[in-house]
Amino acid sequence: MIPPESAPRLGLVGGLGVGATVHYYRTLAQRYAAQGRSLDLVMIHADVNRIFERVSVQDWMGLAEYLGGLLDHLAAAGAGLGVIPAVTPHACARELAVRTPMPLVDVVAETAREIRARGLRRVALLGTRLTLETRMFGGLGDVDIVMPQPAEVEAIHAAYSSLVRRANAAGGERQILSTMAHQFCERDGAEAVVLAGTDMALLFEDTPPDFPHVDCAALHIDAVLRRAGLHAPTAGSEAGPTARQR
Repeated sequence: MIPPESAPRLGLVGGLGVGATVHYYRTLAQRYAAQGRSLDLVMIHADVNRIFERVSVQDWMGLAEYLGGLLDHLAAAGAGLGVIPAVTPHACARELAVRTPMPLVDVVAETAREIRARGLRRVALLGTRLTLETRMFGGLGDVDIVMPQPAEVEAIHAAYSSLVRRANAAGGERQILSTMAHQFCERDGAEAVVLAGTDMALLFEDTPPDFPHVDCAALHIDAVLRRAGLHAPTAGSEAGPTARQR
């Protein structure tokens, strides 16, 4: 384990959306405290509208430049490990790796690693339109990914975008997204549903999903803890009940 005095200061890019940022901050602080460590973190707030603008036109260089500027500010504040607590901005991970020297924990890579470890061959995704249409930016390798019908893509995107902008789970998004997830498992044969949006954590904080799933936010947080030299005590996903067990 990395000694506390040599562990990297975390640089958290907040605001993508606010709910996920709070979830990451709270969970990291709790995990550090549970191991007798004090969380060393600096944070900057990103403009989610600028992110959506760059994503909508697939301007990956522009997106990387904007995020890279934020990471520069965090590095100037002493951060040695970058954390972007959102899935969609990782569409520019390749460009961002060239733009900034700060090491980052890649949520897509962590998700792909978990899917391989579980031996999953067919999965479905819940997240933004871009995440769905690009099959998580092609980062899941040769895994067979269920592609929803166009109307389903729009419904998932609308529900998730509403959750991100509102930053709480007060709406009906859980029911909409859970219904879709069950459909993908039962109709399309998905072995698990990837919660490919970190704000999903708001929906399932108190009651875990009742479908087999892979939780990107939990995996990402566990990976950050490992990179910071802490033991990550929980797996980042749960198998959940299969369609046959329900």
